Amino acid sequence: MDCGLIGRKLSHSFSPKIHSLLGDYTYRLIPLEPEEVGEFLKKGEFHGLNVTIPYKKTVMEYCAELTPAARRIGSVNTILRRPDGTLLGDNTDYNGFLYQLNATGAQVAGKKALVLGSGGASLTVRTVLAELGAREIVVISRTGENNYHNLGRHADAQIIVNATPVGMYPKNGESLIDLSQFPHCEAVFDLIYNPAKTQLLLQAQRRGLIWANGLGMLVAQAKVASERFQGKELPDSLVAQIIRRLERETHNILLIGMPGCGKTTIGQALAQKLGRPLADVDEKIVAEAGCSIPEIFAKEGEEGFRVREHRALAEIAKQSGLIISAGGGIVTRPENRDPMEENSVVVWLRRDIHKLPTDGRPVSQSVPLEELYRRRAPLYEAAAQVTVDNNGTVEQTVDEIIKRVME
Repeated sequence: MDCGLIGRKLSHSFSPKIHSLLGDYTYRLIPLEPEEVGEFLKKGEFHGLNVTIPYKKTVMEYCAELTPAARRIGSVNTILRRPDGTLLGDNTDYNGFLYQLNATGAQVAGKKALVLGSGGASLTVRTVLAELGAREIVVISRTGENNYHNLGRHADAQIIVNATPVGMYPKNGESLIDLSQFPHCEAVFDLIYNPAKTQLLLQAQRRGLIWANGLGMLVAQAKVASERFQGKELPDSLVAQIIRRLERETHNILLIGMPGCGKTTIGQALAQKLGRPLADVDEKIVAEAGCSIPEIFAKEGEEGFRVREHRALAEIAKQSGLIISAGGGIVTRPENRDPMEENSVVVWLRRDIHKLPTDGRPVSQSVPLEELYRRRAPLYEAAAQVTVDNNGTVEQTVDEIIKRVME
């Protein structure tokens, strides 16, 4: 059985992995340009397809029949080739977004919702919100009556959903709105799942709002699509199991801590044990500068080094599934907070101060070690989701990190 995903930019899609966990069938990524979509669908060399940006409306004209959900929503994200060769268009995104809402416990009835974007994904979101009893649903687009220049008229919005690709990898850090404009907001949903936390979701998390990325929606809709492909029901429990597995496999493990606490050594051992690539922020800085870190400090001062450090961190941390070793002072700059949190579990490697070396470490040599620790310890604690002592063997520390992060 040959299935797959069609869209324009697909290289970082999680869909093949998800479908490999849902059934025993071939599932491939099929990037297409707009002029190629019609011919591909007509040739019919597939059993079933998922459809993503920007073709959820485009494919409708090639479907001989639409399911009630696809007709009601006005877009298609799942196509099934029937025995007579014709195409049936369905929309399993409905099931996916409904799962996303239910999993967070968000209350929609009687609430005002803003939906960012007017494409196929937006149609699905609006349909679900309407059927759950939203009091008002406002679509925000770049050029429509309600746009990003007159958001003030909707400051009373209680639910916000991003149904656009803005903020998606590799353009991490972008956001269409600032949540400070919406003091009554209770819940924020982003259909993007890479990065795990977009700029919009980072804002929501810091305000203590209900929030969720698009991973739950992606897996839940894939489960229903797979049922269509295979012609059989799958257990609902698969959705949560696959979500957790993908989170474990795709989130970076980012190591922070005092200079000399063992981030590089532990990072190397952790990467080897988990079979993951290791990325060292300091090594990237040195490679790009063409000189050592002490030489950078001598030429550009600490400020110049910190600029380079932020640039290197932002580039590395937007990727997935890495072990990342960060410099000791990474936590001292507020601008590093977003890239540290968007795709990573941050682990503070804590080591007894008398075990910390200072040779070849410019900041450690310029400030007494006790004073440096006093300044930084609260910053490490605030930045980390997990704290692990590194006072025993390398193996003990690595095993403890895996236990705390992966299990």
